[in-house]
Amino acid sequence: MNGILPLWKPKGMTSHDCVMIIRKLFKTKKVGHTGTLDPEVEGVLPICIGQATKIVPFLTDTKKTYIAEVMLGKATDTEDSQGKVIEEKEVVYPPTDEEIEEVLTSFNGTITQIPPMYSAVKVNGKKLYEYARANEHVERPTRKVVIHHIEKLPTDKEEKNSFRMKIICSKGTYIRTLCVDIGNQLGYPAHMSHLIRTETAAFKQQNTVTFATIEEKVKLNQQDQLLLSILSGLDHLDKYLVDDETKKRVLNGQKLPKPEQRILTDPFIMMHEQQLLAIYQIHPEKPDQIKPVRVFNN
Repeated sequence: MNGILPLWKPKGMTSHDCVMIIRKLFKTKKVGHTGTLDPEVEGVLPICIGQATKIVPFLTDTKKTYIAEVMLGKATDTEDSQGKVIEEKEVVYPPTDEEIEEVLTSFNGTITQIPPMYSAVKVNGKKLYEYARANEHVERPTRKVVIHHIEKLPTDKEEKNSFRMKIICSKGTYIRTLCVDIGNQLGYPAHMSHLIRTETAAFKQQNTVTFATIEEKVKLNQQDQLLLSILSGLDHLDKYLVDDETKKRVLNGQKLPKPEQRILTDPFIMMHEQQLLAIYQIHPEKPDQIKPVRVFNN
């Protein structure tokens, strides 16, 4: 059984919990998720099964879309609503929509983030949250991430201390940290009070399935009907079509001359008619050649 399960991850589960449950339901060990979501966050979590596990790193390294809520006036040690309050400031004069939008605009593009202490980023072989739990200080590495789009969303709430926003960002973006940094720019301690992920690559909220649906299909032995093609997880990569003779060479994992056709992404997909053959990249040491990264021998 090979394909991508477009799961809607519920609150209260880790991404690893979801993988373990799906392994049992689909009776296979070849299961992998495509981008960690914190336990208290729900949202789109594509799960790769069988041969699809070969594309996990390529699907993980894609744009994500989130709806987040920023709460002004309180900062927490975890940068979300689950943590202990470490700083407070009364929001006497809530920022106007115009002030918020101006600050949000300043975060468009490539920005530098310092990962939160309560995160799985490793420093000297140890995860940051392990240092945090042991109350040990450690220098955190900075990272560059890309905010492709950010906008304030309308809200029906009377709460003046919070606002919602939509973010489209690169892999590795900490939305919690983004909320804190935005709050600081507005002059207040802040934290992320709510978050959902609505899109990962081509997978959208409206196309996802819940565990309840999966369990119903398993009872009918129809769980394979929920799987999308491996190709659906590679929409962001350029495609290169090959002939019958080249197909054999690709499936044998051979290096090939660089195609004359302009390739817009690196890596890219090698296809024969409608069949996905492999993922190739330009050879890092021989730019006139291409080499296989993953081969799909179905």
